[in-house]
Amino acid sequence: MLHSHTVCSRDDKFDGNILDTITLDFDSRRRRRIKLTADGGMEFLLNLQDVKTLRDGDILLLEDGSGIKVQAKDEPVADVRSPDLAHLVRVAWHLGNRHLPTELMADRLRIRQDHVIEDMLVRLGAIVERLDAPFNPEGGAYGHGETEGHDHGHAHGHNHG
Repeated sequence: MLHSHTVCSRDDKFDGNILDTITLDFDSRRRRRIKLTADGGMEFLLNLQDVKTLRDGDILLLEDGSGIKVQAKDEPVADVRSPDLAHLVRVAWHLGNRHLPTELMADRLRIRQDHVIEDMLVRLGAIVERLDAPFNPEGGAYGHGETEGHDHGHAHGHNHG
């Protein structure tokens, strides 16, 4: 069984041979070590040094120099639109204040379906559309590049209310 110890970012050039793809939802793309089966049936071991969120288009580099391309699986999401940019920024603030993984798109935001949050957004004047689509939320700040947690290296002197 081949092993993958390295992820080539979707933004970097990969000159190797892509052997297969692996299609995973967002939760399944946050990994460190797991035996996986690619879409074509090839089994391999993902064995990264640290937990990493795999992004749509990333390449899992295999020991032989080839790669497996990561694809984001369609999952239940909600696209959030607003009448203007200022309103969309306000909506984004409310999502960020709740530490919700959010995908930032050119003209909308994308979140996981959550009827409570969706109701809040509608009451704020947003237009919410439920659909099945890939989910690639923005990574965290402070150099973590991840969306979970809230540790950013300082005491909590601010309010999340």
